[in-house]
Amino acid sequence: MHKSHWLNYLGTPLVGALGALIASAIGWPLPWMIGSLVAVIVLRCMTPWQLQPFPGGRKFGQWIIGIGIGLHFTPALVAQIAGHLVPIVIGALITVLSSIIGVWFMRRTGETMATAYFSSMPGGSGEMVNLGARNGAELTRVAAAQSLRVVAVVLLVPALFKFLVGEGEVYQHAAHADWPWLALILPLAAGAGWIMHRCKQPNPWLFGPLLVSAAFSIGFDLSSTLPAGASQAGQLMIGSALGCFFNRAFFRYAPSFLARTLITTLAMMLVAFLAALLIGWLSGLDFQSLTLGMMPGGIAEMSLTAETLQLAVPLVTAMQVIRLFLVLFFAEPIYRRWLRADNPLPAR
Repeated sequence: MHKSHWLNYLGTPLVGALGALIASAIGWPLPWMIGSLVAVIVLRCMTPWQLQPFPGGRKFGQWIIGIGIGLHFTPALVAQIAGHLVPIVIGALITVLSSIIGVWFMRRTGETMATAYFSSMPGGSGEMVNLGARNGAELTRVAAAQSLRVVAVVLLVPALFKFLVGEGEVYQHAAHADWPWLALILPLAAGAGWIMHRCKQPNPWLFGPLLVSAAFSIGFDLSSTLPAGASQAGQLMIGSALGCFFNRAFFRYAPSFLARTLITTLAMMLVAFLAALLIGWLSGLDFQSLTLGMMPGGIAEMSLTAETLQLAVPLVTAMQVIRLFLVLFFAEPIYRRWLRADNPLPAR
C-alpha cells in the first residue's frame, strides 16, 4: 500500500491519542474517547488530511470494552437487576417510544416515512441502515442521523453529568486485574466475538466478549478489572474510528436535516432524564444510572460513562441491551403496521 495511504490509517490513533492527552489535561470527562473523537473530527474538517479508521481498530476497542463491561457484573448486581426487571424494561421501552418525537418532526419537515422512521429509531447505525434499505429509506440520511445522534450523546452526556447533575449512588468497582482469569477470558471473548460476527449478530465484537466476561464474573464471583491502560486503549480505538465518519462534506450535507436530528436527539435526552427521575422515585433505583441506561447513545459509550462516574455499569448495560433488542425485533414490524394504517387498502 502506498505510504500516504498507510499514514491515513496510522495517523488516526496517533491524532486520537494526542486529542485524548489534551482532553485529560483539560479535565474533560471520558477523555480517551471524547478527546480522540474530537481531535479526529477537527483534523478531518480543518485540513485536507482525511484520516481513515485503523484496520480492525474499532473491533479491538469493542473487544476490550466488552470484556471490561462484563467484569462489572456480579451476582449481587444481577440479583438487583432481576428484582427490578419491570421498571428496567419500561425505561428501555420509553427510550424507544421517545423516537416518535423524531419521526413526527422529520415527517412534518418533509422527510419520507421510511427515512424519518429509521433515522429516528435508536438502534445503531448499521442495523438501522440495513432495515432502512429493505423499506425504501434514503440511506445516506439514515446513516448521517444515526452517526450524529451517537456523537451528540457521547459529547453531551458525560459533560452534563460531570458538571451539572452531580454524583449519584456510587458503586465500588474492582481495582485490580486478576491475570489468571483474564488469560482465560481474553481469548474466549475474542472467539465469541468472531462466532457472533460469522453468525451476523448485531454488535458482535462488543456483545460476544461482554457475554463471556459477564458469565465468568457472575459464575465465579470474580473481582477483577482490566489491566491499567486497557480501557483507555479501547476508548481510543472506538473514539478515533467514530470520528472518521465526519468531515466537511458531512456537515455541509443537508444542514437543516442534521439540525433537526440534533433537536430530536436533545428532546429524546430530555424525555430520558424526566422518565429516569420518575422511575427512580417509584423503584428506588439510582436515577443517574437509569438516565444513562435510557440515553439514545451506544452501549459501549454509556457503559463507559457509568464506569467513569462509578455508577451501576450492569444496570446501564442491561437497559441499553434491552432497548437495542426491542428496536431490532420490533422496529420493522411496527413500521410496516404503521405504514398500513396510514395507507389502508381501498375497499373493493
